[in-house]
Amino acid sequence: MREYIQHSYLLNTYPLNTYLLLHFPILPIFDHMEIVSYNVNGIRAAISKGLPEWMEKRNADVYCFQETKASRDQVDCEVFEKLGYKHFWFSAEKKGYSGVAIFTKLDPTHVEYGFGDKAYDNEGRIVRCDFGDLSVASLYIPSGSSGEERQAFKMKWLDYFHQYAKKLSTQKSKLLICGDYNICHKPIDIHDPVGNKNSSGFLPEERDWMSSFIDSGYVDTFREFNTEPHQYSWWTFRANARANNKGWRIDYCMATQPLRNQLKEAGILPDIKHSDHCPVWVRL
Repeated sequence: MREYIQHSYLLNTYPLNTYLLLHFPILPIFDHMEIVSYNVNGIRAAISKGLPEWMEKRNADVYCFQETKASRDQVDCEVFEKLGYKHFWFSAEKKGYSGVAIFTKLDPTHVEYGFGDKAYDNEGRIVRCDFGDLSVASLYIPSGSSGEERQAFKMKWLDYFHQYAKKLSTQKSKLLICGDYNICHKPIDIHDPVGNKNSSGFLPEERDWMSSFIDSGYVDTFREFNTEPHQYSWWTFRANARANNKGWRIDYCMATQPLRNQLKEAGILPDIKHSDHCPVWVRL
């Protein structure tokens, strides 16, 4: 998949590059890079359903996981390490709740855990790995479906995150924010837009927020390549929804505009079933 040229090789073979490599770290050279985002709805349960075996077959460069529902010390990661993945976790303070992680075959040049704001970091909702000038984040936006109080928290959280993303994109122009956004953006992204018009995840204010977020400089990478309806990433466990494809597209790989020309493909994998979500992916 990847064709790396190691720094040591460059230093020995091309001495004129020595100064640049030592003083300006670069991303390893590759023919393409695939990033997969997946809300696993409990990584321990997903492991028991064959997640590592599927990861080995898919062989993506980076996996962004959400809703891990575990801390690093609760998971035997040897199976992932044998596949060549390094892993970086940011878990919720509450056990068995929320949590995000990034598993990567590439060595990050920097890892950032959380927002750096205790008021927003206790639920473990963002972790970011930098690979040279490319920054990849795994994001898990709160759900508001449990009631008015939680919906109000979600809207406050969205405002906070948007400001954070604006600031971050001035520092990291090539930014990919992958994860469960818990929002369907447009009617095409939900199986029943009329019946769900008052449902958390498809409320007008949430959809307006998503439009504002995209308009501030992001690309919905899936819609960059696919404009067809009935493309979903989450299905309720109720009423045989997945078999009938009555779903919601709430998982995204959002790229900043400077990455637009590097996008090669993006897609959804509805047949992968370790979770009530399915993986979404983008290839650079």
